[in-house]
Amino acid sequence: MKPPPAAGNPPIAAAPHPDARRRTLRTIATFEAVKGVVALAAAFGLLGLLHHDLHAIALALIGHIGLDPDAHYPSLLLHYADLLHDANLRKLYTLIAAYIAVRAFESWGLWHERAWGEWLGALSGAIYLPLEFEHFLHRPRLANAAVVAFNLAVVVFLGWQLWRRRRGGA
Repeated sequence: MKPPPAAGNPPIAAAPHPDARRRTLRTIATFEAVKGVVALAAAFGLLGLLHHDLHAIALALIGHIGLDPDAHYPSLLLHYADLLHDANLRKLYTLIAAYIAVRAFESWGLWHERAWGEWLGALSGAIYLPLEFEHFLHRPRLANAAVVAFNLAVVVFLGWQLWRRRRGGA
């Protein structure tokens, strides 16, 4: 039996239960894998639109929904449809493939509790934080706040895991 702490000294916080840690890492791993699968689906969808008039498709979609093509978001859709038509697709697919590969390696490393997976997850999440925070400041919405908070929580959790690992606690 462990003696109670001396008066005035708070008890030392116990390490989290290993199952809770594992579940959290696997939840993050699953989320990262889903992001990779979504990027893969988007790449295949983009590939299917290569030989079509994207501007005409976007206009038809906007008309079908009943939106004004001169409104902000429909005009953005038309703008990016035109940009995509002129884009260097080889570079675009290389970037998409790299993104998918990073997500796959990160999710595998986190699922198997590898330190390099935690490093990759913390660094890749930290890269997006300034951009997400700037977006939130520009458009303060609940969804944008949730994205910033979730990503910050992931980065802090993985950083904490790395710190514990370095101190010999994991």
